[in-house]
Parts: sequence; C-alpha cells; structure tokens
Amino acid sequence: MAAVSANGITIEYEERGSGPPLLLVMGLGGQLTDWPGGFIDLLASHYRVIVFDNRDIGLSTEFTAPPATRGQLVKAFVARRPPPAEYLISDMAADAAGLLTALGIEAAHVVGMSMGGMIAQAMAIDHPAKVRSLTSIMSKPGDPRSGGIAPKLMVRLARRPNATRETAVDDAIALFRVIGGSSYDEAEHRARQEISLARSFRPHGQLRQTVAIAASPDRTPGLERLELPTLVVHGLQDPLVVPSGGIATAKAVRGSRLLMFPDMGHDLPKTRWPEITEAIQAVADRSAVPL
Repeated sequence: MAAVSANGITIEYEERGSGPPLLLVMGLGGQLTDWPGGFIDLLASHYRVIVFDNRDIGLSTEFTAPPATRGQLVKAFVARRPPPAEYLISDMAADAAGLLTALGIEAAHVVGMSMGGMIAQAMAIDHPAKVRSLTSIMSKPGDPRSGGIAPKLMVRLARRPNATRETAVDDAIALFRVIGGSSYDEAEHRARQEISLARSFRPHGQLRQTVAIAASPDRTPGLERLELPTLVVHGLQDPLVVPSGGIATAKAVRGSRLLMFPDMGHDLPKTRWPEITEAIQAVADRSAVPL
C-alpha cells in the first residue's frame, strides 16, 4: 500500500494487475481491504486495478467535525433535512479524480459500490474527462423517490448500538445478515471485517460520510447529460438501497445497461462475481475515450 496527496488530503491506495486503469470506489465506511480479493483478481487479469480509502476512513485523512448521532441521521433521512455536512459526495468525487491525477492517470474505468456508486456518478458528472466508463453497483442517483431504505430496516438502523472496537465485527455481521442477499457469504465477510478492524476503526468517519450522502443534491440532472458507456448493477433483495435506486440510475443515463440479480442484496455475492466482472469488461470495451 502507498499514499499520495490529492485534493488537499492524503489518500491511501493499492494497485493490482496491469492494463487499462480501473478505479474501484468503496461504499459507506468501507476500507480498500473490504473489496473481496477474488473479485479484484478477476478484474486484475484485464486491468490495472486501483483501490483506495475514501476520506475519513481507513488510512486516508480523517476529518474532525463532531458527527451526528445515528438517531439524528435516521430522522434526517426520513424528513429529508440533513444536518450540516463537513463535505459532500462531490468532494469525495474530487478526491478520487485527484488520486488518478496524482498517479499520472489521464482517465480510468470507474466502478463504485453503494456510496462508492454515488461517488463514481459524481466523478462522471463533475470530472468527465477522467471517466472512460461508469459502473454503479447497488447505488442510487440521490433523488427523493428512489433507492430509499426499506421501512423495517430503517427502524432497525435507528436502534443499532454505537459501534465499539470490541463489537464492531459482530455488529457488521448482524447488519449484513439483514441486508445481504440469499447468496451472502458470512464467513468470507467476517474475515474481511477482521482485517479491516485491525487496520483502522473510525466510526465517526462513517457517520460523517452518512451526512455527506444525506446532504448531497440529486444527481439525476447530471446523469441525464452523460454520454459514456454505463453499467448499473443491483440486487432485487437489497433493503438498504431498494432496487428502485438502480432502476432510476439506469433510466437517467441514456444507453446504460441495467443488470439485476434475484439472489443479491446489499452485497457482492461470490456466485455473481464472474457475471458482474464480465459485464464491467463489456461496458469498458464500449468506451471510446482515448488514454
């Protein structure tokens, strides 16, 4: 692993493979170590894969604003009145674009998962020259009508205890038993969670990232202006970002491909890695942006 300065912060990153650059953007609270190694390996057989820690998570720059409580965040999502944000999704997109520049990469295929999908969308909108193709996985465009949290899950999230280092892994597993699909692999997820916990523990950073999601504007108008190969992947069992989020994203981007799996929730099931990575390669092959 290594670190670079970009967009006024320090970003920790790692690379694997060779070929055209492909940037993987992780979701809420996730570190670069939370990408399944086998999933990266499938992509690294064709691409120079770059993974990194978003701001406020892992080993990248940590911010300092007092975080909102989980209860305040749930109320904000319900009332659509977010608390003040220290940064927005667009700032995180600028981080990712800055990372590419710092690595001497003119443009890359960009794949984002959950909040990472929102960041990838914002990259394509705000930094179009940096994005050769866009893949948005289990994400949403940020409009108030699509991709919300299932009501039963909202109640459960409001009642979750505050994270501690001692309970962090078990808490994450308990959550993913609910949001993961029928093909969710608990043992593999637990192993990744233990690696990530040993590396870094920043629950306040996750809360600040949640505020950034809530405070960021609707990306639909920007997505409607995009003219680049786009893939949207979503699980039909996803209760955290319900499937309407993926449908709305695909509807917004002209010519995009929508790929939905009946056994996928808010996770990347191992059984679907070959299909997802092949679809990513197919949309990347459609790119006409020169390197």
